[in-house]
Order: sequence, then structure tokens, then C-alpha cells
Amino acid sequence: MAHIINLVVQDGIKEANISIERIRQAVRYIRQSPARWKNFQECCVDENLAKKSLCLDVPTRWNSTYLMLNRAIEYEGAILTYADRDIGLAHHLEFGHICVCDGDSDIMDEEQPVGSLLCSDWDSIKRIAKFLELFFKLTLKVSGSLYITSNIHFLEICQVGFCLSKLISSDDIVLAQMATNMKKKFEKYWGDPTKMNKMLFIPCVLDPRHKFTTLSFALKKMFGDNGATIEKDVREYMKSLFNEYSSSASKDKCGKLSSEVEASSSSYMVDIGDFYEELSRHTSGSGAGNSKSELDKYLAEDTKVGTSDFNVLLWWKYNSARFPFLSEMARDILAIPISSVESECAFSTGGRVLDSFRSSLTSKLVEALVCLQDWLQSESQPISIEEDLDSLEQLEQDLAKVGKEPSIDDI
Repeated sequence: MAHIINLVVQDGIKEANISIERIRQAVRYIRQSPARWKNFQECCVDENLAKKSLCLDVPTRWNSTYLMLNRAIEYEGAILTYADRDIGLAHHLEFGHICVCDGDSDIMDEEQPVGSLLCSDWDSIKRIAKFLELFFKLTLKVSGSLYITSNIHFLEICQVGFCLSKLISSDDIVLAQMATNMKKKFEKYWGDPTKMNKMLFIPCVLDPRHKFTTLSFALKKMFGDNGATIEKDVREYMKSLFNEYSSSASKDKCGKLSSEVEASSSSYMVDIGDFYEELSRHTSGSGAGNSKSELDKYLAEDTKVGTSDFNVLLWWKYNSARFPFLSEMARDILAIPISSVESECAFSTGGRVLDSFRSSLTSKLVEALVCLQDWLQSESQPISIEEDLDSLEQLEQDLAKVGKEPSIDDI
């Protein structure tokens, strides 16, 4: 899902490429030399702003662009003060060039000057950053690995589609065009319900806070009149899936019962297996048919009022005695991750640890390095990389004043 969001947002920010590129070039210019960076820090002091590093983005990663814009907005006053003091920044922007696309084509076919950083650019990136905040928070939410994400997957998709539809009719021309481009890409992946896997909807139903009450509302909002048809298909699919779980568990239970009876009666040499088989068929055929299934009972109950720390797996664990088959089904379905970010990060981390320059590391040492990085980045002990960089820069400055080279003991 995170990859699809990346494609959707990339199509949108092309409309504001000029304003974003001007901010990017300004940040790059300031960070290019220690002298410029020192002058910028003096501007921060004059504006009563804390000394923090300006973030330079990776153009192909929109989330890094969002972080760069956010930090630039925070230091708008310092950047404007620096531009007044250093004429070189204006020349850098004036003679720089940016590649742009022609219409709907993705091919960069012409270059145009970046141009000076204007007040309208600041207004533009403030609106863009506010808009991108929705997708940034969504990406963080669905990429988590310490909590269930499948039950919120479809609801978050609906939230994105709803916001894009609202912004298309916005008076802001730039945001409206951004939303239009993003909506086209959004429809490509999530616009046709017939091409969407039914397993996308079932985790939402298995959340006792939502069930079909929430799903039917979301389907109607997203697909209009077709929502009722989709809901009917999801109900049938979910019922067949539940029957598969219950029949499989019943067969295992009957098989175990028959084996126990056969073992206990083997000394009497009496064949009573047919009786228990008929009894099982009678119970499952007539007795169960007149009573509600676990699925019907679960759906008939009122939705739960959950809190922000509601644990859906823990709820099913506590209610497994009432819904033995359904709880097993919920455990398997809710455990499905909707994003491959964490697994991809694991492979990327291994590649960074064991590169061409450190190819002689033993397997135990590689494992230790990967585990250590994971522990340091755990949520229970959060580490702010930016704050660490700021403290290291301050340490280097203090040591430079006394004429001492920084060492590992000082850090």
C-alpha cells in the first residue's frame, strides 16, 4: 500500500514542482559549504530560532520532500534573512534550471529557469505541506509492525478518496489540479471494486468497532450505488470462508472423537463407528441449522466503543470461548500485513551492514549489528537523529574552539 501511495502523491506534486524546486535549491545552496551554513545559523539566532539542520530531500521519495518543506517552513524567517545577506543565493536560483513535463506526459522534455524565491512560493508550499500531511500520517499508520493494520486498510483508502474528491472542487487551483492528478492514479488501483480482493474488506468486519455498519457506509461513500452490491458479495464471501473454517474444525473434532471411542472400545471388538458418524451428521444437519451460527451472533451484536489503544486481537482472545471458529478465522486474517515496508527495510538494512567494504563480517556479527540497530530504533527508546546531529555539531564547534580534534571518548 505504501508503494501505491508513493505513486499517487508523486503524480500530484508535479503540479507544484516549481515552488518545491526553489525551496530545494535554496536548501541545497545553504548546505553546500560550512561558511554558508555558519551564516545561516547566525540568521537563526537573529530570528530567535533553534539551530537545527535543514533537511534535503530525495526527489523520488515524496515523504522526504514533505519533511524538507516542513523544516523550511519552520525556518522561513531565517531563510529570507539569509537571502537578503547573501546575493549568491539569488544568482543560484536565477541561473539554475529545472526539467518539467509537458501535459500528462511523464517525459521531461524541456528545461526552464528555477527563478527567484517569491512570497507566493511560501504560500504554495505551506498549502502543499498541509495537504501532504494526510498522506504522511497515513503512510506511518499503515506501515507499522507492532500493531494490526489490516482492519484499518480499507477505511484509510476511503479517507484518501474522500479528501481527494473534496479538493478537486477546491478554489485553490494548484491543490485542485494536484488532487485531480492524484485521483486518476487512485482510481487506477482502488477505483474498480470488481478488481479488489474481498479480503480487503473482511478485516474491517472482524473489528468489533466497525463490522458491516462501518463497511456499508464506507462502500456507499466510495462507490455510490454499487456499494450495496459489493456489501452483498462480501457477506457471501465471508460466510463461505467461515463455513470453511467451521467445517474443517468440525472434521478434526469428529476425527479425534472417533479415534478415542475406537481406542476405548477395541477390547470389546464392537464396531460402533457408524453410530457416531450418523450422530455427527444429524447434529450438524438438523441441530446447527435451527440455531444461529457464530458469525450471525457476532454480526447481530452491537458494535463496541473502542479507544485509541483498543487491541482487536486481544478482544478476540478474550471472546474465543464464545466464538471459537470465528476467533481462529479472525486471528489468521487480521495478522495479514498490508505493507511490505518492514520486510523491505530488513533486507535493505542487511545490505547496508554487509556491503562491499565490510564483506568479511561473520554471520553472528552481522546479526548482532542488525539487532542492535532495531533495538536502538525501538519505540520504547526513541532516538531523534536530528537532535543527535545537532549535538554532534555543537560538540565539534566547542572542540574546535579549544583546538582539539573530536574523538570517540568525547562523544
